[in-house]
Amino acid sequence: MFPDKQEDEDGDVMAGDRRIARPDTALPDWHNPDTSYRPIPIVWFTAAFLVQSVVLLAISVVFSHANGILPIAFGISATWVIGRKTWDRGMKNASERWKAATIWVLLIQLAFIVLGASDRL
Repeated sequence: MFPDKQEDEDGDVMAGDRRIARPDTALPDWHNPDTSYRPIPIVWFTAAFLVQSVVLLAISVVFSHANGILPIAFGISATWVIGRKTWDRGMKNASERWKAATIWVLLIQLAFIVLGASDRL
């Protein structure tokens, strides 16, 4: 029913006169993806989450003995910048759920800094 698979001199896997796969891609010839890289909202969400985690940790360590207003102010500023960058990267075109999730996670992480520094106000 199907022709026997054989390799030609280039290493391509052939079925009769049709190339089934190439050794460098392992994809059939007819399965040629015609896409380009498009970042998706989870990439922006995850990047914002991780960057904010690191930045807020650094702020809390640097200002651990300072008046509580300093880590809160720097935390709010950093969160605003990270949120703005995330929006400019493409989150503004994402679905409403991704936008809401991003805002919530940024605010929840900021709340930890505010709660931790509030006893030093």
